[in-house]
Amino acid sequence: MAAAFVLRNLYRARPALRCPPAELPWAPRRGHRLTPADDELYQRTRISLLQRESPLSMYIDSYSSRGFVVNGNRVFGPCALLPQSVVQWNVGSYQDITEESFSLFWMLEPRIEIVVVGTGDRTERLQPHVLRAMRQRGIAVEVQDTPNACATFNFLCHEGRVTGAALIPPLGGTALTSQAQAAE
Repeated sequence: MAAAFVLRNLYRARPALRCPPAELPWAPRRGHRLTPADDELYQRTRISLLQRESPLSMYIDSYSSRGFVVNGNRVFGPCALLPQSVVQWNVGSYQDITEESFSLFWMLEPRIEIVVVGTGDRTERLQPHVLRAMRQRGIAVEVQDTPNACATFNFLCHEGRVTGAALIPPLGGTALTSQAQAAE
């Protein structure tokens, strides 16, 4: 204990013995090492592929007031996106959505887990009996404005979920543009 006390006082008394950080005998290295260490030379690396991307998965590239671009293909007006296809959807507005207009979603195999509905510029309420009919058939319905519905659909498809979408183009000037379109 006494030795520590003496050394501390000696250190404080003679500031010339201390090296300021700029005068270090070696410079600190800030770069990454470029060569492997000895223990890394003889070890093998294994990579496990957890999931393969399906080339047939649907992806909404962009939307506008006229329609959508799905997997690089233009679709004009309201559309229904199914797991491996796109069809025109014969509705003019959210008020035209009926149990019959949703029938194509429950006739498919494999069964669709969730249908994302885009109602245009704003989120609108669907008729309760239409939502009840979908719920009785075991299909969840997520009603959103079209921009958010497009993003939700892309996210669910990327997760590998069996998803459908019923989309009405937004009337406003907003548009989701893909990187390819932004470059043009």
